[in-house]
Amino acid sequence: MLISAYFRLVRAGYVLAREGALSIIVARDLPLPLRFGIGLGRVIERPSVRRTGHVERLNRALNRLGPTYVKFGQTLATRPDVVGAEVAADLAGLQDKMEPFDAALVPAILLEALGSKAGELTELSAPIAAASIAQVHQAKLVPADGARKTVAVKILRPGVAQRFMADIESYYAGARLAERLVRSTRRLKPTQVVETLDRSARLELDLRLEAAAISEFAENIKDDEGFVIPSVSWDHTAQNVLTTTWVDGIPIRDTAALDAAGLDRKTLAKTLLQSFLKHAIRDGFFHADMHPGNLFADPRTGAVVAVDFGIMGRINRAERRFLADILFGFITRDYRMVAQRHFDIGYVPAAQSVDDFSLAIRSIGEPLHGRTAQDISMARVLGQLFTITDLFQMQARPELVLLQKSMVLVEGVARALDPELDIWTIAEPVVGDWLRREEGPPGKLADLKDGLKIFADAARRVPVILAQAELALADFHAEKHNREVFPRWMLLALGWLALILVAVMIWRVTRL
Repeated sequence: MLISAYFRLVRAGYVLAREGALSIIVARDLPLPLRFGIGLGRVIERPSVRRTGHVERLNRALNRLGPTYVKFGQTLATRPDVVGAEVAADLAGLQDKMEPFDAALVPAILLEALGSKAGELTELSAPIAAASIAQVHQAKLVPADGARKTVAVKILRPGVAQRFMADIESYYAGARLAERLVRSTRRLKPTQVVETLDRSARLELDLRLEAAAISEFAENIKDDEGFVIPSVSWDHTAQNVLTTTWVDGIPIRDTAALDAAGLDRKTLAKTLLQSFLKHAIRDGFFHADMHPGNLFADPRTGAVVAVDFGIMGRINRAERRFLADILFGFITRDYRMVAQRHFDIGYVPAAQSVDDFSLAIRSIGEPLHGRTAQDISMARVLGQLFTITDLFQMQARPELVLLQKSMVLVEGVARALDPELDIWTIAEPVVGDWLRREEGPPGKLADLKDGLKIFADAARRVPVILAQAELALADFHAEKHNREVFPRWMLLALGWLALILVAVMIWRVTRL
């Protein structure tokens, strides 16, 4: 690990602490070491923050630190219930209102990436949205053998890959440092979490993979209503350029415009949350960057329109079942089942008590029922969750990191649309229907199919396994033979050496 990674980490910590990032953390529910660390970090806080309690420069600080810090800020911007309304409003500018790169560079970038096809993109606008990774232009696509249409052209920022990798390297440094210095963080597997984020970042930096994600996602939702995505122009897509159909819509964070257009915000919140659950639980493939800058509402149909598929999440069938069971357990207040599922998947060590963990889960779940979103302090809930995970030595599941982060994002956006959101009531139809299907013939058939696939894979490996076993057995016999010959040879040599020593001793005695 380069020393520069640690330097960047220290610099980031100093900048964030200086600009008041630690002041937005509700420390009273955190373990003592973390409370101490936050208190120590706040010593260097800007005097204006300590005096007024207002965090005004965090947006600029995150922007200055690099693209991965901006991503973190985008998530916080959706959670005014965690960071406060003023901080969330400030951070909202990170979603699509960042400073664009020089427009004079765009023609050369397009020509190098698309070759002669670049000439079919005409009337390129100024950047209409600029985020940490890329910026988007509107253009007219005039293909030689097709109809003229309006498209969106997404272009990666020059040099963004190098900045991303530098950020990730400092994250690795921080994760390894935490594992060495704070033993309690090892159960959270920080290095594996960073590895998950690293893979996600590398995928996001190749827009051809984003195009493929759009294609797969479109197949999954082709029969769904109320959730729309653009389509890809493959001839005008490269590693650093992505061209899609243009989508018209009202930014989902512009609640005044939504109201003026006569759109039902409660319906939009319900559609958004249920669509995300369908994508995650039904398909195991979901949009993992659903901040408000990537979401629009179609004023004609009332559908939710999503863009920017650079970060996608994927979970297998066992993880989808775990998610559905946990949600359904909270919906039905079956906390014993919720607790048991955490043990089944390995979240909680087997040495812990299921009954005690069930009681801890109940202490979180019961206060949430019967309350609207505006009555629930997610900062307090998250603090309580952290305490419980520490108490029961819960192990992190790095493969679920993107899912957990995405659920926080989606819930935050849905809360902004509908402050009276009842998460459990909205989630029940999706979660309940999927679980009932899983318990019925289709689910049993899927279980049988998975079992047969595992058996077939094992059967295909049998000849290779037998061949490897035969080679291993041959090696064992050869090694055994060598082991038998070697000791006899050694004994013979030792015998002759003993005789020589005896002879020397007799000779020396006779010389006295």
